[in-house]
Amino acid sequence: MGFPLSISLYLYPLQMPTFWKETSSMDTIVFFTGLGVIILVLVLVNVFKSRIPQATGLSGGGSKHFSGFTLHRLASSIGLDHDQRKMLEFVLKSDNVTDPARSVNSPSLLDRHFKRAFRIIEQTADTDEEVQERLSLLFSTRNILESSQETTGPASTRQIAENTPSVISTGRDSYPVRVISAKGDDLAVENPKNALGSPVRLPRGIKVTLSFFTKSSRGFSFESRILGASDSSDGQVLHLVHSAQIKRLSQRRFRRRQMVIPANYFFVRVEESGWKKEKRLVLDKRRLSGNIMDISIGGCSIKTNVSVPSGTRLKIEFMHAENTNIAILGQVLRTNRNGISTVMHIKFLKVPRRSLNAVNALVYEYVDT
Repeated sequence: MGFPLSISLYLYPLQMPTFWKETSSMDTIVFFTGLGVIILVLVLVNVFKSRIPQATGLSGGGSKHFSGFTLHRLASSIGLDHDQRKMLEFVLKSDNVTDPARSVNSPSLLDRHFKRAFRIIEQTADTDEEVQERLSLLFSTRNILESSQETTGPASTRQIAENTPSVISTGRDSYPVRVISAKGDDLAVENPKNALGSPVRLPRGIKVTLSFFTKSSRGFSFESRILGASDSSDGQVLHLVHSAQIKRLSQRRFRRRQMVIPANYFFVRVEESGWKKEKRLVLDKRRLSGNIMDISIGGCSIKTNVSVPSGTRLKIEFMHAENTNIAILGQVLRTNRNGISTVMHIKFLKVPRRSLNAVNALVYEYVDT
């Protein structure tokens, strides 16, 4: 008598051959030993990988992915607005930066990133108006970053670069000089000259103060005394005692670049007209010439043979290597006599956007002079 179909299905597993057999104790030991070895290898691999520095981008950063949160935190602490923060993000991403913090805190890296972004903007913008607008935002961002950075100066006068413009002071008298050499047992500087171009005689042992500015426009000063004078191929030289007591001067607002650029300038006078006595600027047709000796977006120094009183307004014109005409309205703050020449220290009063972008490009060395 056969079983019903449903009962046969329930009894079917009991009729099948045995698929499992009891595992021996030796097999169990081998299995768990192998599993333990695999786990140990994985742990060692993870420990080894954690000690290897992570791959970095061009900035030498320490993270594999760009951190927008880090950038936002940095931008807020520095004081960048929304548009400047977006510009900084564009600058960093354009140079494949992966560590925003390191780049923002490194002037040399920032200069490289911003120079690359400067070229990209020039090459990709659709119109000249767009170029000038984006460059204006680029440089406003760079200048805020520049002013927020704290950099240390030389720890000793032995670290002052040759040809560094300086001012030597004794009592109430100050004279512009330049550093000739800081490598020897003493600091060699130009012997100052009076208004007639004759060497100023400073006695041996007298105390003096030397003030100077680095390439990044950080100002420093130190006290020293004169060891003596000598003649050289550069003219008469003063020898000063080296010092390790260098003080930092108040920081200039904008980066300044030492350079020599031929320039023309015109006198600008203020005239009143009409019954309302409205004031207007009138440009003198006489063109004078000189050489720009240093420049920032806030002002410049011009060496000329013409004596110009303080307070005089000037229109300054010059060209740079990319054939861009730069025109700026400025005012003479003070003048210094240097032999038969006069050095005018000028504050900029009005700088058109195109000229301001061009000056920024010169100061940051994104273009040639």
